[in-house]
Amino acid sequence: MEPNVAFAALAETHSAVVVLFGDQAYKIKKPVLTDFLDFSTRSAREVACARELELNRRFAPDVYLGIARLTEPADSAGEPVLVMRRLPEATRLSDRLADPDVIRDTLPTLVRQVAAWHDRAPQGVDVDNAATVDAVRRRWRWLLSGLRCPPIEPAVVRSLADSAMRYLDGRKALFDKRIAAGRIVDGHGDLRAEDIFVTDDGVRVIDCLDFDDELRHVDRLDDVCFLAMDLELRGHPELAAKFVDDYLELTHDPAPESLRHHYIAYRATVRAKVECVRQCQGGATDSAAKAVAHAEIALRHLAAGAVRLVLIGGLPGTGKSTVARRLADATGAVLVSSDRIRADARARGVLAGGSGEYNQGAYTPVAREHVYAVMRAEAQALLETGRSVILDASWIDGEQRRHASRIATETSADLIEICCSAPQSIAHARIAARTGSASEATPAISDAMAEDHAAWPDAVVLDTTASPENTTAAALCAYRRAERRGPS
Repeated sequence: MEPNVAFAALAETHSAVVVLFGDQAYKIKKPVLTDFLDFSTRSAREVACARELELNRRFAPDVYLGIARLTEPADSAGEPVLVMRRLPEATRLSDRLADPDVIRDTLPTLVRQVAAWHDRAPQGVDVDNAATVDAVRRRWRWLLSGLRCPPIEPAVVRSLADSAMRYLDGRKALFDKRIAAGRIVDGHGDLRAEDIFVTDDGVRVIDCLDFDDELRHVDRLDDVCFLAMDLELRGHPELAAKFVDDYLELTHDPAPESLRHHYIAYRATVRAKVECVRQCQGGATDSAAKAVAHAEIALRHLAAGAVRLVLIGGLPGTGKSTVARRLADATGAVLVSSDRIRADARARGVLAGGSGEYNQGAYTPVAREHVYAVMRAEAQALLETGRSVILDASWIDGEQRRHASRIATETSADLIEICCSAPQSIAHARIAARTGSASEATPAISDAMAEDHAAWPDAVVLDTTASPENTTAAALCAYRRAERRGPS
């Protein structure tokens, strides 16, 4: 196709001006100085152009052509200009998201391309060091410092800071595990739909983050979550979820759901800061609205990604195990059952004795302490790696509940306590009707436990005589209370 040399256009970002003319694009760095880049001198812009050329040729070698100079008679050195192949505006992914044919073919291709880039991306100690929990915490603090001005309210900034830091405070084991698994790479760092072009000869991805290597040294999941965030902002949350799901499946990545939410929130905050910079520069008129929209996405995902420890208790026959199972199915939280742990301990000979009497055999105080200790250990390991946990036990002992509360504090997890309740006559009938259950409780044991039941004032009391659907909805409401917390 002959280039349309008569058609010229100008595009502008917070750090560059791009002149589009004919079949080429000419990118000129602005002489700006911010807290995250320094293009204030010509030599700095020269280095930046060379670095951008080198880095982006990893992703689109046929798009990045070279460096030229814009000169005038009195200036022989000239201004460095990055010369690129001009890609048709109409082929931007951001403009084609409503086309089901494009999405059907493009997203799988893009998933494979990104995974292939990550597979061959540079790795090493310097790259890994940028993804420790302390390094990610520093990035968050740096981002948030750039939001302490309009249009984002101070209360929103505080809420972002509190939620992000709370997640990181309890998740060192998760970040260490990601590094040990080799999931940290020198990635793209700025993967957004407007910089992805769906052309007749393939998908082209341009404009990686080039001004700070450390900001490009990221968890592979962090890299893909940038595009997921952008797709969500553009009104396509289902495409965002599928893109991440498909990437994780292709790369056999067992990342917890909470980490996905955390990185989407981080990427939304990155863009919020960029829009704040543009607002301060007197740039685009919609920068303020975009900054607020990105901050809202960040808040929503930080709330959704909060790690939870749920204690679901009650006397035998009150339906606690059913509620726990249904809640685990609805939320993806890991279910840890005292009945399962007790059965395993008996099978291994760790616990011995009969099961027909309370405080005897497998139900002595020592045996109960063993079961609860194993539950706490399993829960702590899961919480530290970003997985919410539901602990299904009677929880009639206040001291056991206090032990669990300390684990929630140590892992910066939200503690949710639910006490299932039903009349003893109904509970007895349910016990008698059980088949195939791991529970060994009898009506007599239930009655004896009722006498031992310490007051549980912090628990949400759940009436399990309601329909299963209503009971599950009430449990979900308690579980998701963190998601309803807004800025304070």
